[in-house]
Amino acid sequence: MNPAEIAAAATPLPGAEVSLLSMFWSAHLVVKMVMIGLLCASVWCWAIIINKVILLSRTQRAMAQFEDVFWSGASLDELYATLSSRPTSGMASLFVAAMREWRRTVQGASSSFMGLQARIEKVLDVAIAREVEKLESNLLVLATVASASPFIGLFGTVWGIMSSFRSIAASRNTSLAVVAPGIAEALFATAIGLFAAIPALIAYNKLQGDVAKKQAQLEAFADEFSSILSRQIDQRAAHDQAA
Repeated sequence: MNPAEIAAAATPLPGAEVSLLSMFWSAHLVVKMVMIGLLCASVWCWAIIINKVILLSRTQRAMAQFEDVFWSGASLDELYATLSSRPTSGMASLFVAAMREWRRTVQGASSSFMGLQARIEKVLDVAIAREVEKLESNLLVLATVASASPFIGLFGTVWGIMSSFRSIAASRNTSLAVVAPGIAEALFATAIGLFAAIPALIAYNKLQGDVAKKQAQLEAFADEFSSILSRQIDQRAAHDQAA
């Protein structure tokens, strides 16, 4: 048999080497584990992305509705009575937390307003931190997958190429038809790593920016509401002194 016939016999059937499923099943066990791990990480990232998009959209709608009611001139006590009886999020949580501290002082036996402004500002800071923490939860997973997936995929590629070279040394056949399938299987791991990393990186940057915007909105509302309560404190203090 001449060299041309040997190369033809070693060449896989047309179309077999381009099948992603066949490349997966032909890969080394370590490379398969890398591929499965990266695919699971990709699914996890997409679940986080979808959940965060829904959460941020719901939060934005809730904040817009609350602002409409808050700035409509409704009574703060009536609004507090309505919101305190149900779960709240966003600006409503800040409002309820600050009003709760306000009412504790007003309804207290001594009704002393000393240090009330500082306590309200502290309560607002804690409420903002809690809201931002809920919005940022699991975003670190996206950052980790985005940074680690290419290297994990590269590890699978290196391992697959090492296995291909060992097979070449054992068979003593350096034909491209023999080398190419193993290298393609190894490179497939890097492709899956990029498939997991690129959406995770884009989503992390986008979602982190959205969270920063929500945090700025919460901080702006906290400053405005703190000013409103500060005026109320001054008025009540002046009234008590006059009495």
